[in-house]
Amino acid sequence: MPKFCANLSFMFTEKPLEDRYQLAKDAGFTAVESGFPFGVSCERIKNCKLSANIEQILINTYTGDVTKGEVGLAAIPGKEDEFKKSIDLTIEYAKAVGAKKIHIMAGKVENPTQKNDETYECNLRYAVKILEKENIMGIIEPINKYSIPHYYLNSYKKAVTIIAKINNPNLKLMLDIFHLQQIQGDISHTIKELYKYIGHVQIAQVPNRNEPDAPGELDYKFIFDLLEKAGYDDWIGLEYKPQTTTMEGLKWIKQFNYTL
Repeated sequence: MPKFCANLSFMFTEKPLEDRYQLAKDAGFTAVESGFPFGVSCERIKNCKLSANIEQILINTYTGDVTKGEVGLAAIPGKEDEFKKSIDLTIEYAKAVGAKKIHIMAGKVENPTQKNDETYECNLRYAVKILEKENIMGIIEPINKYSIPHYYLNSYKKAVTIIAKINNPNLKLMLDIFHLQQIQGDISHTIKELYKYIGHVQIAQVPNRNEPDAPGELDYKFIFDLLEKAGYDDWIGLEYKPQTTTMEGLKWIKQFNYTL
């Protein structure tokens, strides 16, 4: 039976982020994940999470200046100090909410060079050393070119290569099926081949990033069975955009004969 956590950056967006913890709890979730909570203090997020009595699995790194379109700093030369500060800030939030996974975002690079590769590796090595001390897992995620054009980490080969090179149990792969389908497809074989690297899974239908049962390219009942057969028994993040309301969209869980 899959374990689902609600992504509060995508779900329950009819209310402010602070209120979404309780909304997720009221909907039946026992766990959540989120991007970085821009504009909300660490103490406020902590209190909202504690008040809802819900577990937080994952948080994204502080991405940089969102007004400039920044979506991470790890692969950006000249931003090393900002990256280190972003790791410290994100760890502060992660510890406040008890999250044991941090998605380290790479950033956008229009024409990647060897310098970007070197910067990315150096920054990941730095982050992993810090995360190891905090008993937090770092996660890196390939993102497809349609969702974020020019995102540096846009291939699974590149992701697995750097994970294997750094070779630390605190650095794993985020397998987001939504991105996987649009980057390379071949989901059945890829899950088997990449299983040993996987630290977290997220889902959404392709191409419109809606609920798993929405019209689209993917048969999620089949995919959940694939994950189970591969041995994955960790959390699956629901990083999708509800077609109508979040609560209305959650009917798919019962229709798949699952429970929260």
